[in-house]
Amino acid sequence: MDVDTRLLRCFVAVAEDGSLTRAAQRLFVSQPALTKQIQQLEAQLGVRLFTRSRAGMAVTEAGRALAERVPALLTDWDRTVRETKATASRSAQVLRVGFVASGANEATPRIVAEFARRRPGWRAEMRQAAWSRPSAGLADAEVDVALVRLPFPGQESLRVVTLFTEPRCVALADAHPLAACEVVPFRALWDEPFVAASAETGRWRDYWLAADEREGHPVDVGAVTDQPDEWLSAIANGYGVALAPESAARFYARPGITYRPVTGVSPSQVAVAWAPADDSNPVVQDFVRCCLAETGRADG
Repeated sequence: MDVDTRLLRCFVAVAEDGSLTRAAQRLFVSQPALTKQIQQLEAQLGVRLFTRSRAGMAVTEAGRALAERVPALLTDWDRTVRETKATASRSAQVLRVGFVASGANEATPRIVAEFARRRPGWRAEMRQAAWSRPSAGLADAEVDVALVRLPFPGQESLRVVTLFTEPRCVALADAHPLAACEVVPFRALWDEPFVAASAETGRWRDYWLAADEREGHPVDVGAVTDQPDEWLSAIANGYGVALAPESAARFYARPGITYRPVTGVSPSQVAVAWAPADDSNPVVQDFVRCCLAETGRADG
């Protein structure tokens, strides 16, 4: 019998969390989609894995037997996939670099150039990720190293080094009354609809909504987007405002949108991240050293 590893990951998450809601947030999927995955796995195996009640999801005896073995199986599979892809990249002398939005801002081209100098014959292949994948593909072994914004779900299982911080600003439609202000207090935005990432991105979405800096004031989401162009269009069309890194005013300048400094919110952190398995990978570590050198964190 062949079973999709995606179904097994869903099973493990629900078994560990004991809740469809928490497991769905952890996996960045909707609760109905997760329920369907569990039902599909139960149908394939021909056994009931959970008993469902108001208290949550309790693992059955058959489910416990599966839960004891699946994590090790998935760990071995993930290691195999990562090593296979890394081997292919090494053979082609390509380092797969994921990034979200503008990556490390103006330092990105310098990092790539310094990597080429340190590793003649190698190429840093830049792969932009959607906001629904805030690890920039690193969590899925789609890339070898990533330039990311903190915080993001799953960062605790990765190596993460902060490169620099920058203030957050607010992006508004030109016609918005607050666009005339030189500086916007965050309190003035509490009742505004916001353009947000999908709910499945968890901590990433909450951070860019400054959910923890509203003193309990609820968030009004006016639109959900996944790409910079969609985000810009939603703001320009007046569906909502959005917090953004200060550098967005340079990288995502567009007619119809005004960026203003905002007070009362913490700064954004840009980091380089990689998998613990690559602590001894000399190519990945060379790229990390390039990041540190070109952002003033090291002498290189």
